[in-house]
This record gives sequence, structure tokens and C-alpha cells, in this order.
Amino acid sequence: MIFKPLLTVVLAALAQFVNAQDDGGDIVYDAEHNATSIVGTWSSQSGAVTTGPEFVDPAKLTFFYPRNTGVSFSFTADGFYEIARYRFLSNGSEPTCITGVIGWVHGTYTLNSNGSITMVPFGDGFQQIQDPCAAISNFIETYNVTEYFRGWRIFQDPVQGYKLHLFEHDGRPVAPQFLRSETPNMHPTRSLRNDTWVRVDSKEKRSLDHTFQKRSSAPSARTLRTEGLVAAAGMVALAFSSLLL
Repeated sequence: MIFKPLLTVVLAALAQFVNAQDDGGDIVYDAEHNATSIVGTWSSQSGAVTTGPEFVDPAKLTFFYPRNTGVSFSFTADGFYEIARYRFLSNGSEPTCITGVIGWVHGTYTLNSNGSITMVPFGDGFQQIQDPCAAISNFIETYNVTEYFRGWRIFQDPVQGYKLHLFEHDGRPVAPQFLRSETPNMHPTRSLRNDTWVRVDSKEKRSLDHTFQKRSSAPSARTLRTEGLVAAAGMVALAFSSLLL
């Protein structure tokens, strides 16, 4: 089919535009750059992943697993953001060792004059990583990384409406997101926890059937028990990089 190659060409052209935009000084946030305001809640694919209380309970360190993977960003008019991410990471050398990563973070954002976005977290974000082939198969840890997006554009899709394109610091595109609500669906725009920690559920390996079972349309809540600290630098490196991929 022609659609996938065409999409690749479009994204490549956008990436080139973003690279030029990042190096070319100030831009104008006008209707050509944005078909609508960035304020609101955006999500990819079917919209299964969305920010707000339907995705996570920060006080209880609990995720409500959506039926599909995806990403969601929300922005307020006064400079606050929230991100929800859920994805699987494949392992080329061990095809059955699929890593599941789900995470949440919020904080403040700045629309820079060169068209980039800087996002600074409050410090209470966290993520859960499940790897049935790892020594520690299921754990939660803090996720608080300042994120820089090199560029962004909003277009009008003739079928699904407004579509947000974000580009990572190196120009890689984030999955396109569609406007789900003009009113941001978010948690309170302040730090919701004061502790900094790394959390472990179990050192027992889990089967793929148990960890990555097919989910129904109703999300399920999952939380973890505290049983120790993760000191392995490799696991920490994986955790901090996984949600940025």
C-alpha cells in the first residue's frame, strides 16, 4: 500500500523542517505553525492512553493499565504539562523477553522562541518496568527527567481532527497525537508526593502470559509491594532511558 511510504516521507519532511527551525532562530506561533492551540489533552492511536486520574493514582503508586499502548500529553494555558506513556520494548536476541514500561510525569513547560519545548518535572513522577527475563522482573522507580522537544506542529486532519506532532531533542518524531479534549485532563498542577525512592515488587520471574496478558476494554489497577531497593546501575539506566525511546 502507498500509505506507509507516504507517511514516512511526510515525517521525514517534518523532521527536516524541525531541524531547520531549531537552528534558525525565533519563529512565529501563528495559524501556519498551529492549526489550533496546544492547550488540552492529546493522545495517540485509539486514545486508550490518556493523562489524568483514569491512568494513574500517584498517592497510591498505582497505574490503571489501558487496553492498548500509547502516549498522551496534556498542556494548560498557564504553563503546566502532564505525560502518560505505556509501551512494550522488544528484545532482538530474545524475542520472548518483552519489556513492558508504563510511566507518568508532570511539571511545568516553556514554549521557547525557536519553536522547541522544555518540560521540567515536579519531581514526583514514576514508572513501572516489567521484564519476565530479568533477575528483578517487576519494579517501580522514580522518573523525573527534564525533557526537550526540538519542535512541534499542529495540523488539521480531515478525519480525526487536530493532530499534534512532537519531535525529540534529536529530531525523532513522537507518535502523532490527536486532540481528545480542549480542557486538559490532568492531576493537580503541583507536586503530589515528597519521597524519592526505587521500589521492587518481586525477584521472581513472571511468564509472558501473566505479565502481558490480553487486556479487556476495562483498565485494571496494579500496584507494587515494597521489598527492597534496586542498586543495579544497569537497571536504573534502562528505567530512565526507556520512556524516552
